[in-house]
Amino acid sequence: MVTEAEHVLGIPAQVFTCVLSYTFLLIVAAAVFVVWYIRDSLKVDDIDKKHVFVTGCDSGFGNLVAKQLDRQGFHVIAACLTESGSTDLRTAASPRLKTVLLNVTDSASIERAVEMVRRETGERGLYGLINNAGRSIPIGPTEWMQPEDFRKVMDVNLMGLIEVTLKFLPLLKKAKGRVVNVASILGRLALVGGGYCLSKWGVECFSDSLRRDMRHFGIKVSIIEPGFFKTAVTRLDLIEADLQRLWDRLPSDIRNSYGPKYLEEYNKAQSFSMNILCSSDISKVTSCMQHALTAKHPRTRYGAGWDAKLFWIPLSYLPAFIGDFVVDVLLPTPKQC
Repeated sequence: MVTEAEHVLGIPAQVFTCVLSYTFLLIVAAAVFVVWYIRDSLKVDDIDKKHVFVTGCDSGFGNLVAKQLDRQGFHVIAACLTESGSTDLRTAASPRLKTVLLNVTDSASIERAVEMVRRETGERGLYGLINNAGRSIPIGPTEWMQPEDFRKVMDVNLMGLIEVTLKFLPLLKKAKGRVVNVASILGRLALVGGGYCLSKWGVECFSDSLRRDMRHFGIKVSIIEPGFFKTAVTRLDLIEADLQRLWDRLPSDIRNSYGPKYLEEYNKAQSFSMNILCSSDISKVTSCMQHALTAKHPRTRYGAGWDAKLFWIPLSYLPAFIGDFVVDVLLPTPKQC
């Protein structure tokens, strides 16, 4: 029997049905995207009445986002590790921005910062907490590490972040505020040894559990997952100097297993990769932080940088042997392998 579609258009019924089905799916997908885009674009009100506390503001992401939030009208309290970093930031910002010295590995220092923020925020409480402070070194082959090398990084990137967050939670609950934790694409893919990847995986886990627990109190938690950017964390001179320290203290049998040229080859490969991957536009990261604070409906995760979005995050969902292949391409092979 010839259907009306076949009679009028000369199209077989099955083909016509498929076209209708795909057209319907495209319309639904477009509608979902439009709704998501509108929802994602909605902004919070009364920015000029909200306080935000940012850690790691001496340089890099923290320094830039503190100045950007200050220009937007937030009451920014920027935590710096050094007095010079604090002075420079105050000079570059409006009188509204306040600074405080903070060492996230020192409980007494955290307590002093909490007390200062409590005085500044009063009954309003703290609207936003950006946990940005971090370090990368020691980083390198796992066998070159000692337990204290892991602790140096974990104490700042994970344990410091956890303690800061826990101490500020009462103020955040007052304001039904936001927590923005800076993780990394290395919180998805363990490409190198040392405490950095471990700490960022921990940040991912802590943030997820915190988000689920705190949503009952109106607190929203977001994770920033930057790719490779030119900051103090990726400074090759510092990383290479520390790798030399690790290499020099290795027992001779371990050094021999890697070969006399391994460190040189490792540094060359690392330098080549960093020069290709590292972006100098750190605003790609700070714009994610800003959205997490100003959007009515902040995202759970923000991939920042072309390499994060197009390469590392997709790679993290693929079978492990593919990630292993990528590491084998990027880094040299020890002599005895």
